Amino acid sequence: MVNGYYPQSLKEALELRAACDAVPYSGGTDLMIQSNENTNYLFLHNVPELKRVSENHEYIRIGAGCTYTELIDHPLTPAILKEAVSQIAAPATRNFGTVGGNIGNGSAKADSALIFFVTDSILRLASSKSERLLPIKEFYLGRKQLALAPDELIVEILIPKTSLCSYYYKKVGARNAQAISRVCFAGLMDIVDGRIVKCATAFGAVSEVVLRLPDLDARLTGKTIAEAKAARPEFLKSYEQAIVPISGRISAEYRKDVCMNLLGDFLDTFGI
Repeated sequence: MVNGYYPQSLKEALELRAACDAVPYSGGTDLMIQSNENTNYLFLHNVPELKRVSENHEYIRIGAGCTYTELIDHPLTPAILKEAVSQIAAPATRNFGTVGGNIGNGSAKADSALIFFVTDSILRLASSKSERLLPIKEFYLGRKQLALAPDELIVEILIPKTSLCSYYYKKVGARNAQAISRVCFAGLMDIVDGRIVKCATAFGAVSEVVLRLPDLDARLTGKTIAEAKAARPEFLKSYEQAIVPISGRISAEYRKDVCMNLLGDFLDTFGI
């Protein structure tokens, strides 16, 4: 029998989070395979505040309890996020898995986390006493290490609304479905009147956390297409030096080659 608590509101969930030793559980697509009878869970699937998608003038706000399927079907979900989550596992998993769980799993292979990195999204974290906003890049401290206090929950992801339309996304896996990323890449390239106003890239499944190097991307910002083409060799060289992949089931050399190929294809796609 599974032990746990079933809050019906965010207020109740945060109070239980503070008072009880329980693991937050939403879709459970990762946790269910680790389940044991001695673990208490805080089941979050009935908390309506975690299921909302809304927008204001600055952000698209996505509740951490939204499933991948719900986001694929929602009109406010950015196309780049829809494309990424539509390639996660299979329909049954997408029906249950949530973006908050994907982030909270603390893996650099998390498909939705990659999109939140490249868009410089912000996490809304809350406890029963307070809440705070934290850039997702600061949330990941290492593999499976998160800047989440013991009494906090991931409540919402705030995606900046700028430069979301001109994007590039590729996932490299061993097969077309049910594949864990060997390397995944996302890029934004916003060009206005022949000049780059936004360049952002992120690499997943390469390092202990998603790799996001805004200082390197900024080298193309403000340049015309011709200027960016001239800067391309140095830009690629800088990334080649900066990417130091981990090895595992596949080699670090393979990961690096794939990263550089994807980065080059990203530039090609936008005429750079």
